[in-house]
Amino acid sequence: MPSSVAFVFPGQGSQRVGMLDSLPSGDDTTRLLDAADALSGFDLRGIAAEGPDAALADTRVAQPLLYLAGWSWARALIERGVAPVAVAGHSLGELVALAVAGVYSVEAGLELVCERGRLMALAAEHTPGTMAAVLGMDADEIGDLIAGINGVWMANDNCPGQTVISGTHSGVESATAALLGAGARKVVPLAVAGPFHSPLMAPAADAFGMLLTGVDFTDAAIPVVQNTAPEPAIGAETLRERLVAQIVSPVRWTETLGSLKSMGVDLLVETGPGAVLTGLARRIEGIDAVSAETVGIAHIVEVTAA
Repeated sequence: MPSSVAFVFPGQGSQRVGMLDSLPSGDDTTRLLDAADALSGFDLRGIAAEGPDAALADTRVAQPLLYLAGWSWARALIERGVAPVAVAGHSLGELVALAVAGVYSVEAGLELVCERGRLMALAAEHTPGTMAAVLGMDADEIGDLIAGINGVWMANDNCPGQTVISGTHSGVESATAALLGAGARKVVPLAVAGPFHSPLMAPAADAFGMLLTGVDFTDAAIPVVQNTAPEPAIGAETLRERLVAQIVSPVRWTETLGSLKSMGVDLLVETGPGAVLTGLARRIEGIDAVSAETVGIAHIVEVTAA
């Protein structure tokens, strides 16, 4: 029996030097990379090929590169007959999911991604902060422990046993001490450029919301499960509102995976560089996951047609 497939698209943290090396080639990919260079003002190909890692971690660089990588893998799979029944993206990956679902054109999405990266970088420059992954502690317990600490919030519920917090440097530092003292197995600082998915990103969300009012959204061709309200949706205005809220809201990824599972999805295809989301999905019982980059397009075509 063929698998019921959903595409999932990774966000920041999955970028790496060499991330374009295995990208499916095509005229569209070349054209879009040229457009991304012009829109972002960066030599994205050069940074992707040579780094350094600090340049690649710049949100203005990482976001368009991840968007184009996700789109290119998805296009290659769809052209070979792999038809997802739903899509979802982790943070930045949600913008790829919306493009693949036909909510806006890939070109319009690229413009949005470049502007989103710029606005988030500005907000982080104005209010510096950081993020950290908390391992080995229940998300509800983490929420209770940090509720009384100023300047820190829950940012990502990635999977059982892995939650990300975000906030000011002092807030995350205080939360780290409290969480380790309460029994967290480990708290790992993340190499990010700001306090993403927290209220400190409100200036970026406000400006991005204004930008989206001038962008044509259409109803999705397939359901999209979004980060802020993880149940499937296709309505254009609902998708637009949730995309704006995402910048300041937690990524509810555990619930996103549960929603896809409840739709009958039994195979997630991570459509982009690396296998971060594949690893997270394997913590959820009853749903399998593969990385397109790791196993290759031919293998995915084979297993989805079997």
